[in-house]
Amino acid sequence: MTDRPSQLGEFGFAGDDRVVPFQVDGLDVRGRAVQLGPLLNSILGRHDYPPAVARLLAEAIALTVLIGTSLKFEGKFIVQTKSDGPVDLLVCDFATPENVRAYARFDEERLNEALAAGQSSPTDLLGAGVLAFTIDQGGFMQPYQGIVPLDGASLEDIAGVYFRQSEQIPTRIRLAVAELFDRDEEGKPRHSWRAGGLVAQFLPDAPERMHQADLPGGDNPEIDEDEDEAFEEDDHWSEAKMLVETIDGDELTDPQVGIERLLFRLFHERGVRVYEPQPVLDRCSCSRDKIISVLKGFTAEEIASSVEDDAISVTCEFCSTTYRYSVEEVTSLT
Repeated sequence: MTDRPSQLGEFGFAGDDRVVPFQVDGLDVRGRAVQLGPLLNSILGRHDYPPAVARLLAEAIALTVLIGTSLKFEGKFIVQTKSDGPVDLLVCDFATPENVRAYARFDEERLNEALAAGQSSPTDLLGAGVLAFTIDQGGFMQPYQGIVPLDGASLEDIAGVYFRQSEQIPTRIRLAVAELFDRDEEGKPRHSWRAGGLVAQFLPDAPERMHQADLPGGDNPEIDEDEDEAFEEDDHWSEAKMLVETIDGDELTDPQVGIERLLFRLFHERGVRVYEPQPVLDRCSCSRDKIISVLKGFTAEEIASSVEDDAISVTCEFCSTTYRYSVEEVTSLT
């Protein structure tokens, strides 16, 4: 069967692993939404993370692709948590225009103790620390990094604080993860992961309409710390937030719902437009040559201590690919 060209009036759904930009003119809102399936299973599957860790990393991946695909330049966008909890590190790396890689670090003993004690929330597993957003345009450009405390019930709450503090753009983020158990075509048990996310931002033509209540301790002179809000929020943004709040986690991850159907359900009365979806791929940037360039910075003593069975093996933490070098190949670098 050959593909036929699309006909006038036909509409193709984006499907999994494709970020859908959207715009709601009636509410002065723009945003992006995504459902992740095969990409997520590929990343999580190669590491065999415990479910609690996989769920956290899946949320971070969804958040990363939502923001990373909005970049208009060649570079990287990195989301990273660093904390003192059982899951002390999450790293998601998005290289424009479409490549994603991610990994998590955790203490298995502390994780099992926390779960046995019923401590399974993101707050329990991450502990105290920070969430960092890094934009790296490469070349001679100085990387930009925004950091907020891990002070929230979920990654979507913490990311919302970042946008409120650092970007000063009214933003609402929703993230959801689902662990699925079903059977394949042969009736064999099958396990898979799905994640979904949506980010909506209030971007009116008149900048003064973007005002929002400041955080306690902020620098907005209109805010009294003893008051929740010192002015009324824009009606359009209030409506948009209310609609986004109605999203159920199952809707974000259900392939039968789909992003376009979800956006229509939310915003059809205000007129929602969707744009060409952008694919995201599970693709690591590591290579044999890049690893060699890292080894060039090792001292002779460090190289000697890394030799095992007459070779040096280096495994990429992101994609788990192992590169093996002969002793002669590595010692010639020093």
